[in-house]
Amino acid sequence: MKKIINNNINIVDDMLSGYVKSHSDRVKFSEINKRIICRKNKKQFNKVPILIGNGSGHEPIAVGWVGEGMLDANIVGDIFSAPSGDLIFEGIKIFKDHSSILLLISNHSGDVMNGEMAIEMAEDENINAKCLIMYDDIASAPKGNEAQRRGGAGTTFVYKILGALSEKGADIKQLLSLGKQIIDNTRTLSVAISPGTSPITGEKIFSIKEDEIFIGMGVHGESGYGRQKIQPSKKIISFMLDKIFDDFNYKSGDIVIPFVNGSGSTTLMELLIIFNDLEEYLSKYNIQIFKPLINEYITTQDSGGFSISLLNSSEEMRKLWLEPSSVPYFHL
Repeated sequence: MKKIINNNINIVDDMLSGYVKSHSDRVKFSEINKRIICRKNKKQFNKVPILIGNGSGHEPIAVGWVGEGMLDANIVGDIFSAPSGDLIFEGIKIFKDHSSILLLISNHSGDVMNGEMAIEMAEDENINAKCLIMYDDIASAPKGNEAQRRGGAGTTFVYKILGALSEKGADIKQLLSLGKQIIDNTRTLSVAISPGTSPITGEKIFSIKEDEIFIGMGVHGESGYGRQKIQPSKKIISFMLDKIFDDFNYKSGDIVIPFVNGSGSTTLMELLIIFNDLEEYLSKYNIQIFKPLINEYITTQDSGGFSISLLNSSEEMRKLWLEPSSVPYFHL
């Protein structure tokens, strides 16, 4: 394993220390626990703070998205492990003087279990905290069972759009309502090309042959549609978008926000080729593209691969997508 670290015991804390030091104008450690990263300029009390807890190893999400216009705090777990319910509750308590709090939860078993536990603990303390469970990965559950799907790269739309809406003073009901609309209108499908290496064990996260790709694999190597021989980008993208179009009823004239996300070691050259093929596919159906996002934002260490997420957008979503934010690692 070639990783530039000190030791795998302190890897997360060393990373967070470097992160806070390098972006001290926008983020800080909470006063109660250095696994809770908060925005430096506190949100006004009449606005709803937005939090998420998630495992490390997928940077820059979510710690890199703490700041004005997106997240108010990220509760950070160990590598590929959700933070405990107790730790998430500690993060919620930081904002107990706000009238309400929104906890985002990506739909993975540990995240959901610990996040819901934290919400119950908050309720016991008469803290008005609500959760929104996010899902979008079409390979993880069939059409008609959307709520059983994993959270994937398409959850990015929730972070950014609800972050902007919260800054405008929306209440918790408005945030939950728009969040549900975003989730209902988002579809994601991924492709794994090569495995990353766990910085803890030094072992490959999954295995795949040199001439294979895996369609629909989750961020931790979870199963999807299966393996196939690698092909030119146009054929791969056409296969993926056929699957997405089978799952969602797109119509001529729809305006989608696309997100092409790299898994950790995919080059920008490749991501831009993928986007070019995506644009050509959508244009055949007279579907318009609005301000795409193309980069590596949700990674699994040095894994090779990518995902395509499409948000079938409303005018409100598009306006909020363009609202300015000041976070270290998110740029439209």
